Amino acid sequence: MSLGTSSNKVIIIPVFILAFLGLVMLSSAGVVDGQRKFGSAYYYFNHQFFYGFLPGVLLFFIFSKIKYQFWKKLSLPILLLSIGLLVAVFIPDIGVTAKGAARWIKLGFLSFQPAEILKFSLIIYFAAWFSGRQEKVRNWSYSVVPFLVVLGFVTLLLAGQPDIGTLSMIVMIAIAMYFLAGAEMKHFFSLLGVLAVMFGFLVFFAPYRFNRLLAFARPGSDTQGISYHVNQARLAIGRGGLFGVGFGQSQQKVNFLPEPVGDSIFAIITEELGLVGASFLVGMILWLSLALIKLSRQTSDRFAQLFLLGLVVWIAGQAFINIGAISGLIPLTGITLPFISYGGTSLAVILGALGIASNIAKHS
Repeated sequence: MSLGTSSNKVIIIPVFILAFLGLVMLSSAGVVDGQRKFGSAYYYFNHQFFYGFLPGVLLFFIFSKIKYQFWKKLSLPILLLSIGLLVAVFIPDIGVTAKGAARWIKLGFLSFQPAEILKFSLIIYFAAWFSGRQEKVRNWSYSVVPFLVVLGFVTLLLAGQPDIGTLSMIVMIAIAMYFLAGAEMKHFFSLLGVLAVMFGFLVFFAPYRFNRLLAFARPGSDTQGISYHVNQARLAIGRGGLFGVGFGQSQQKVNFLPEPVGDSIFAIITEELGLVGASFLVGMILWLSLALIKLSRQTSDRFAQLFLLGLVVWIAGQAFINIGAISGLIPLTGITLPFISYGGTSLAVILGALGIASNIAKHS
């Protein structure tokens, strides 16, 4: 067995275990909500399967066959396209607003979330940019200034939706890739300072975001108000114990826990499958992350290295922010759990990105 074939299997196995686990848990977590809102207990499962999993598998297969250097050549057009889609959410009759947020595009029977595509395109763009001009990464005018221009424009678009959770994830991906590309430390920490000030304004001038910080600092102060979500999540996690209450037996998904198929789904998993089930999920995410890191060390192509490490930050970073937030370890963010939470665009785009990782494994 060649090294590429072995690396490819080590990636594929956890990827499809995670995707399968996500479908299984949606079939349980979404039963009550699906029946109440759509008249079908398996609405979320069916929608995720047909509009997320199946397109994602197709993208994984196609992208795994395309030589990964192809994406480096198209990095700028892909980024511009994704930004264009992000702008389109504000266009009447194209953009869709739900719960006060304009985050979706609807074209006929097809609807998708451009911000998920933006994560993918930024990883490709930064990997291509930093790998092509390594000697200039330490230059302030070349690296930091254009970096802030791109991030600043994206920040305005995402803040206008508003989607601060996705913005936080995109900023994390961007600064991590800048650091991994070999940034000058004084430039890197200056950039962190600028971003911290920006987030301070976004948080403290929006009451609901500030309330999330208060709920984190004092979770027992307003259990029926600003602390309701995190307390209901903790109840679900506590009820799960070691082995859980049994698949499909969650009580918290029955009109207690907000967003049971979204950012709260980890609490449902822990309640139904216990610490054992939650540990299995975390273990699969770690397996995939370590496999991608190992693959990045096996390839000598700088673009491939940065792309793979960007994927790790995206998948593992978003997963552990979600888990930490719903467990009360960090403030609630509204960030979903990759592979598991409801969202066809997210699942399809992640599987497509991992198809590129599969191609890198074949050529490592």
